[in-house]
Formats: sequence, C-alpha cells, structure tokens
Amino acid sequence: MITMLDVSIRAGVSKATVSRVLNGTGQVKKSTRDAVFKAMDELGYRPNFLAQSLANKSSNSIGLVVSNFDGPYFGRLLRQAAKLIEASGKHLIVTDGHDTPEDELQAVQLLADRRCDAIILYTRFMSESALMALLDNLPVPVMIINRDLPQARERCVFFEQQQAAFNVVDYLIRQGHRDIACITGPIDTPTAQARLAGYRQALAHHHIGLVDARVTYGDSSVPGGYHSCKTLLQTGAPFSALFASNDDMAIGAMKALNQAGKRLPQDVSLFGFDDEPSAAYLQPALSTVYLPIDAMIEAAITQAFRLINGESVQPLPPFTGELKLRESVVPGPYAS
Repeated sequence: MITMLDVSIRAGVSKATVSRVLNGTGQVKKSTRDAVFKAMDELGYRPNFLAQSLANKSSNSIGLVVSNFDGPYFGRLLRQAAKLIEASGKHLIVTDGHDTPEDELQAVQLLADRRCDAIILYTRFMSESALMALLDNLPVPVMIINRDLPQARERCVFFEQQQAAFNVVDYLIRQGHRDIACITGPIDTPTAQARLAGYRQALAHHHIGLVDARVTYGDSSVPGGYHSCKTLLQTGAPFSALFASNDDMAIGAMKALNQAGKRLPQDVSLFGFDDEPSAAYLQPALSTVYLPIDAMIEAAITQAFRLINGESVQPLPPFTGELKLRESVVPGPYAS
C-alpha cells in the first residue's frame, strides 16, 4: 500500500510538505506542488481524505445546501460556487434540501458530520428560530442565503424580494395597468410572502384596491403557473397584466392565456421573476427580474472564508434586482 511517506521520498520533499500540498495549507512553491502531484501519479497514490479529516478535524471542504437541484437558477449558483471554492484549493460538497425544513436541517447536519470547514445554506423553508439555533450550536461557521436574520446579519446574504416585487407592479401601474393579477410561489415560504407583500404594497402605494380574486397561490412550477392562471381566468375578475412570481409559472401562464384566446401582450401583459435563460427567447420575450445570484454566492463564500480564518465579519448590504424589460409588457388601458 502506497503511503504519504513513499510520495515524499519520490518527490524529494518532507512528509509534512506532502501533507501541506494535500490539505492546501501553508506556503508551497508551485514547482514543489507539481513534484508532489507527479509522484502521486507515478505511484498511484490516492489520499484517504476521510482519515485526514478525522485526524485534522477538518475535511478541507465547504458544504453547500440548496433547496433542490432543479432549474437554471440553482445551476448558476452551483457553477459559481464550484468555480470559487475549487480556485481556493478546497472541495465543494453539495446536498439537496428537498424543499422541506426537515430535509434542509438534515442536510446541514450531514455536512457538519463530514467536518466541512464551513456550510452555506440556501434555505426556503426553515424558520428563523431553527436557523438561529444552527448558528448558535453548530461547531462550524454557517452562512445563510435567501434569508434576513436581524439578530445575525453578518451571517446572511439576502435579496430584497419585497422591493423587487414592488418595482415590478409599480412599473406595470406606471405603464397604465390597474387591474393586475398575481400568481404567488408556495405561500408558506418567506420568499413567496415577500413577493406577495411587494405586490400589495405597490397597489396600496397607487391607491388601487386589492381584489382577492386576482391572486392565486402557485407552487413555482410550470404546471403550477398554468393551473393558477386558469383559476384566475375562471374567477371572471378581469386583468390587463399578470405578475407571476417566477419565470416557470409565467411560462405556464402563457399557455393558459393562449388557450383562453388572450393575445400576449395586447390583451394581457406578463411579468416574471428570476430571469431564466429561456425568458429572453420566449414569444413574446418575457419581462422579468434579474437576480444577482453569482454575486450573492460569491459574497457568501468570501464571508465563510473569513469566518474559517477567525476574522471578524460585518453585515453585508442586501442585494437588489434589475428589471429586464422585454416584449411581454405594453402600455395598458389607463396609459396616458
């Protein structure tokens, strides 16, 4: 069985230097690292990272929990996380929270058991008290994405969901729409609640009454958007614009509107959220909200590295969205 000592002899360096190369710690010249990796390759040495993590109480890895693996949104997040963490010399371990608070908690505990140096949790469902308990009790630093914890702002990277939704509906109103329908995401999530609050806030800001029949509760999926839009149409409450709380539901709503004989955007203007890559290629191209997910995961990882190194960290400012205005919105009946 090939050992670390065999690698050190073949590479002409100390066993401690081989250990530093494998763990990504300390200052090691590139030529030395190359010699160590060459020796490993020649000898067929494969380090036992589990044994190393038990001995060092560290796996030289960063854990990442996402709500689920579906869709381009989390694809962007995972690609950026892998790029940044691998560039740091650490390993990325990713697991799925399966869109339930119990599974999100279990995923975090799994990563802690694997002795990850830090854990980044993208959560949709865990309660504020459960998140605070994680921050207080886990032996490794945890960064939270997609939630604002007032008691631990330095551990949070979050997006101004309500303000972004307000901006969408405010824009539609300024374009001459007053009868605006809304399809929410899963309403038991803070994200869906914040986006619905932004919708309501914009209506109130313009002194437009809220009509309950113009609000349906979706599930963030394409079929959910389709069925929610059919429900809106069946209520009989007229609307000249529809705000779908994500792009997938907007896509489903497009089909329901087309089947009902509604022309887009002449009869109904449509606005989504998330700016999925397909949004710009729909017919008509979908107006939506761009989320800076690349910048958000980078901020979370940078903050996690500071915590690993024992550095003090400060609260990060919330991230804001950008309205991507495309062909699916035109001036409404009340345009001046």
